[in-house]
Amino acid sequence: MSVKIEDSWKAVLEPIFQKDYFKNLIQFVKSEYQNKTKKIYPPGSLIFHAFDSTPFNKVKVVIIGQDPYHGPNQAHGLAFSVNRGVSIPPSLRNIYQELERDLGIEPPEHGCLDSWAEQGVLLLNAILTVEAGNPASHKNKGWEQFTDDVIQILNDQKQYLVFLLWGKFAQEKGKNIDNQKHLVLKASHPSPLANRSNFIGCGHFSKANEYLKNHGIKPIDWKIS
Repeated sequence: MSVKIEDSWKAVLEPIFQKDYFKNLIQFVKSEYQNKTKKIYPPGSLIFHAFDSTPFNKVKVVIIGQDPYHGPNQAHGLAFSVNRGVSIPPSLRNIYQELERDLGIEPPEHGCLDSWAEQGVLLLNAILTVEAGNPASHKNKGWEQFTDDVIQILNDQKQYLVFLLWGKFAQEKGKNIDNQKHLVLKASHPSPLANRSNFIGCGHFSKANEYLKNHGIKPIDWKIS
């Protein structure tokens, strides 16, 4: 298992890496990847793909997901995103629907959100690994505490971020964000299984860009390349 994390994140997260819970978490994750009877997603080299794609000093927008997709070739370390060539998941189709309604952006034929990440959209799952075919199998192993720490560091050390909190889980995860320093936008989860009553129509993409521009920050090109 090969694990790497981008240098600017490594610098701010170094105190977290020294905590006992994180050391225990890494031991658990290593043992899972080394277990020949299990398949773990995403590939080890992509566990921290969200951080590698969106350096700490470039974060503009944070979208919080739950845990990785657990089907073959889906997860690649970004919340809501899947590898090219994989069927677009229902939640992401609904995100594309709102993107088209809000900004007139035609939905792409793939579900890879790398182009968002590279512009400063941190696509952060609360849990970063999962066993194939077994959703939430790595729940309560330490990932939630780690991503809580990440959100707290972003909240404390940066300003004028946009947090998109879709659904009760993400909203609970972001409950301590300082909305005097940052823009916090909430809507229902885009999943077809959720009550999407206020996701379609939320206008989060245009609202995020308006806020960024108002604070002298280059907006996100939400068109997916």
